[in-house]
Amino acid sequence: MPDPALSWNAPYGDASAVGAGGRPVVSLAQPDVYGAAVRPRGFGGRVLLAAACAVVGLGLIGGALTGSWLTGDNSGDAGARTAFTTAAGLWHSVPVDELFPPTVDGDGAGPGGADRTWTRIAVAPDAGCAGAFDPLLQKALAPVGCQRLLRATYTDETQSYVTTVGLLFTKADPTAMRALSTRFDNENLDQRADLMPRPYAAKNTLAAGFTDAQRASWTISVLTDAPVVAYAVSGWADGRKVDSPQPAEAAMVAGATTAPAQAGLGHEAKGLADRVERALRKTVGSAAKQPS
Repeated sequence: MPDPALSWNAPYGDASAVGAGGRPVVSLAQPDVYGAAVRPRGFGGRVLLAAACAVVGLGLIGGALTGSWLTGDNSGDAGARTAFTTAAGLWHSVPVDELFPPTVDGDGAGPGGADRTWTRIAVAPDAGCAGAFDPLLQKALAPVGCQRLLRATYTDETQSYVTTVGLLFTKADPTAMRALSTRFDNENLDQRADLMPRPYAAKNTLAAGFTDAQRASWTISVLTDAPVVAYAVSGWADGRKVDSPQPAEAAMVAGATTAPAQAGLGHEAKGLADRVERALRKTVGSAAKQPS
């Protein structure tokens, strides 16, 4: 039985409660090791050759599974379906540190290709979606349902900014996730300031004052090869209010002169969200290859 203190239901708050050692890890299967090529000699040789071909075939299937996940190919093949199903259950089986690492490196993620490093300062217990999004965003996400919501808040190296990143695990199948992704793209729902995710403001941390009024930039990504909506929302760590928040895509445009753009808060949100999404994909790829 895992230690409850290391689970998603642990009472996270201040920075000292996060990132402690001794967390459980996911054990991966040992890779197959293939010997030297076997020369077929008579009937026995043909049997060995057939077995070798079967092994190669299985390897190709496994490669296709991982490839379809990493490239976002959701063509409906068995590999993509397996990865999708695997992703659906990760919220309760993967340690906090694997989805939201204590430290995230963002090589080239800042303005002008500058490097970024983010440190986790708070993790929210896993929960439902009530109150996590602005009302219109909640309505837009309703068709895919809410299985579980995982969130963490980070700060940059200078402790000038705070960013909440979230992974919404939905109840949807691949068809529903594709439909939602299409709608977000066609209607530019990820660009609307009235459809913003809300931050996670943890007491006794730099993010204690990170409320709706402090949101400066955000990004939302609807995955089509997993039942997940990934997002991030950023703001200043000093608690200043923002009258005109700007989507990360617009804030990252060269020459943008808004306050969020000048501060690099679009890069903070987009850079951190992208790297957490990559960590999720890597975890799914590893878990999907484990023997059932």
